Amino acid sequence: MHTIASIRSTPRYMGKPRVPPSLGEVLMLERFKQTTARDWLFVIGWTALGTLGCMLFGLIYMRAAFFGLEPRAMQQAFTSAIVMPLLVAPPLFLFMTLKIVALRCANRRLSRDASTDSLTDVLNRGAFAREIDRFLEVGSPCGQRGALLVIDADNFKSINDRFGHHHGDEALTIIARSIRAILRSGDLVGRLGGEEFGVFLPGVDMDTATSLAERIRKAINLAVFAPTGQASQLSVSVGGAVFETGIGFTDLFRQADRSLYQAKRFGRNRVEVVAAAALQRQVAIV
Repeated sequence: MHTIASIRSTPRYMGKPRVPPSLGEVLMLERFKQTTARDWLFVIGWTALGTLGCMLFGLIYMRAAFFGLEPRAMQQAFTSAIVMPLLVAPPLFLFMTLKIVALRCANRRLSRDASTDSLTDVLNRGAFAREIDRFLEVGSPCGQRGALLVIDADNFKSINDRFGHHHGDEALTIIARSIRAILRSGDLVGRLGGEEFGVFLPGVDMDTATSLAERIRKAINLAVFAPTGQASQLSVSVGGAVFETGIGFTDLFRQADRSLYQAKRFGRNRVEVVAAAALQRQVAIV
């Protein structure tokens, strides 16, 4: 015999247990999230146009094939030419356009994955270099000038050794997020490899490039990084090269990297930005 207490303590039946979504359902949901308003306009527009096209074709065919019949028979023929496309065409065109949109989403995802660093969600080295080379070849409305910054996390090996590689990954994501928070519209940021990032600033002069580099350095200093529950400050060294004439990415990166070496040499957690032409003369002398 059950007591009142035992009845109250008995868990109530909450229905069937929740079944986790299948892989197909998860992929379908991801695809739906990636669908843009333009994609839905494509689906609706082509479904409507396809249906109207089928109706028009049916009317023309009925007119040509059954011309000369009595009015009642012609009326039935025209009714069939309208009703049949309305029943068959919308599901068919909807299915085909949804397949096309799914392929578009997959291509966009592949293109994004091919150009994005999976950890930090910034451009990878290849995509970063291609974007800069494209700018250097074509130029921009603000002229073919700008700056490349190379940003390297200070003492990053000690972060991995002290806190573990998963906290090292966390530090990299914090650095990437801090960089993006400072950049202007049109600026580029990419992960060059390991703990090294690149920032491309189109259309800037020496003062603007140095100011942005300092803001990035300070933002990373102030970023919250507490792998063990206690704050641990992150710092970066920044080297930059400012250019005003035609130059390739490889040469520009080499010169910015030399500036980064100087920042490391003079104590880390600092910014060194030099004009690319001055660096070229320095390389020639050496």
